[in-house]
Amino acid sequence: MTGVDPARVAQLMAREERRFIEAHPRSGALFARARHSLLGGVPMNWMRKWPSPYPPFVAGAEGGHFSCVDGHDYVDLCLGDTGAMTGHAPPQAVKAIADQAARGSTLMLPTEDAIWVGEELARRFGLPFWQFTLTATDANRFSIRLARAITGRHKILVFNWCYHGSVDEAFITLRDGVAGPRDGNIGPPVDPSVTTRVVEWNDIPALEEALAHGDVAAVLAEPVMTNIGIVHPEPGFHDALRRLTREAGTLLIIDETHTICAGPGGYTREQGLEPDIFVIGKPIAGGLPAGAYGFTEAVAERVAAHITLELADVGGIGGTLAGNALSLAAMRATLSSVLTDDAYARTIPLAERWTRGVETAIAEFGLPWQVTRLGCRAEYMFGPDRPRNGSEAAAMDDFAVQRLTHLYALNRGVLLTPFHNMALVAPQATEADIDRHTAAFREMAAELTA
Repeated sequence: MTGVDPARVAQLMAREERRFIEAHPRSGALFARARHSLLGGVPMNWMRKWPSPYPPFVAGAEGGHFSCVDGHDYVDLCLGDTGAMTGHAPPQAVKAIADQAARGSTLMLPTEDAIWVGEELARRFGLPFWQFTLTATDANRFSIRLARAITGRHKILVFNWCYHGSVDEAFITLRDGVAGPRDGNIGPPVDPSVTTRVVEWNDIPALEEALAHGDVAAVLAEPVMTNIGIVHPEPGFHDALRRLTREAGTLLIIDETHTICAGPGGYTREQGLEPDIFVIGKPIAGGLPAGAYGFTEAVAERVAAHITLELADVGGIGGTLAGNALSLAAMRATLSSVLTDDAYARTIPLAERWTRGVETAIAEFGLPWQVTRLGCRAEYMFGPDRPRNGSEAAAMDDFAVQRLTHLYALNRGVLLTPFHNMALVAPQATEADIDRHTAAFREMAAELTA
């Protein structure tokens, strides 16, 4: 499907690995040392999946760039896989974090910042009541628990090849129409088919059939699929999703953790969606861990009626550090001064420029690839046809070609998001940063097709 010779891919990969090793001796030494104390030589397991023989160790980061310990500067189009979508160390968030740290970081008591952030989230996304977490994963988990509690139902419905953090219910896939654990699902507590129904994105008849069982507490969905390539909803899909969930008495949870790239109010505000519960995380605190989940007034009333004061601290939602003063101060600074209309007015045109550059190179060298974009996020995929669901997108992946595209760019000073070929544009990025990637991509395309 990729239209390139696997032998040529392997040849180029071997050369690029040698180039990386020669240019990163200090990172190599740190990696060798790390293997004595860190599992796999990294602080988090998936960091092993970077395409280089070992990851470059970071010395510092600012705006849309970072530098490694070997002295190389990189255009960062990964941005912590959305966690640093604000750019690294935005001054407004840095100052707010430093000021609040001097006054106390975590208290298990509210600050005025919490009220401001709740009011701002309500303004942006249209849901009136909010709670805070440290991650969007936790926000999804807690939303699922609350949905089960107030509906009395036990199933959750997700879309095939979805991504919602490390939520157990979401690690499920369809193989020949049969639901089961996704490959790589580590130690699932139960077979996810016990807890979850799964259907293909954009498949309205399958969605209607799954909801007809009457046992689905909530549908958990990104408004646009993002972690298996960017897969847009077809016209009318969201209208059908909202109508069918309401008819079935099922809550609709929209997870905008990645799709906040669509604009200041995410895809929800851009398209006028009406979720019952809304989840957001990653960039909203300028890179500091933070997440939030909001409710309609009707859901908030049902939740409040279900939780007694005596048992409010043992229900499986919340956490000692959730809603801490430091995270809320960072959220207030980020939402008021960084993730603004002006920021998106800059980043979206740059993502359009990135898309045009990649499309031009694809056409020039006759590669059967294509590009999708959502706001300031864009991605190329190894196939000629735009996918309409997760299965079609997954079939377009090629691990060897993916690794080459990443390492090729990295060796030329550009970091893409791991696991897929995604670029996210920071507010501080320049046209020169975007063109640096275009030049590297064009050079690689020429070598792949020579």
